[in-house]
Amino acid sequence: MGRPIQTHKKVKDTNLAYIAGFLDGDGSVMVQVKKTKFNPKGWRLMFTICFYQDSNHAQPLSWIRKILGIGYLSYRNDGITELRINGYAQTERILKDLLPYLRFKKKQITIILKILKLVHNKKLGQLTSQKRLKIVDLIYESRQLTYKSGWKNLSNEKKAELKKILAY
Repeated sequence: MGRPIQTHKKVKDTNLAYIAGFLDGDGSVMVQVKKTKFNPKGWRLMFTICFYQDSNHAQPLSWIRKILGIGYLSYRNDGITELRINGYAQTERILKDLLPYLRFKKKQITIILKILKLVHNKKLGQLTSQKRLKIVDLIYESRQLTYKSGWKNLSNEKKAELKKILAY
């Protein structure tokens, strides 16, 4: 039995379980609000799945990339290699397939999938103000569940700033 990922190839459930465990232990999922000149309001959402590994032992990242059929490897100056997967459709598809196997990041991934559902093939400016404000709340909720995040203890002032950016 398998599940389709990105290239519509079947990925064995045992491989999905292994990748989910790797994400639980040495990975992160991010929703970032990024400046852009291509959006009239100047902002966009960026979704990223990232796996981290010591560069001396980066082979599992190449394997994950091969199995999922997507992503790029980045070699950092601090001796860490990252496998990064960006994009709405790609992250949504992969996260849905990994969700049954996740243990520690399951709540956070469920929240990020809610954000992806709100966005669903639309640009930020096409969403209602109410939906954009809901996205802000969900971003903060997911940040509270991360192991290491500079956003965990952000003030209400910062949250208000993000609401102002996204509410237009």
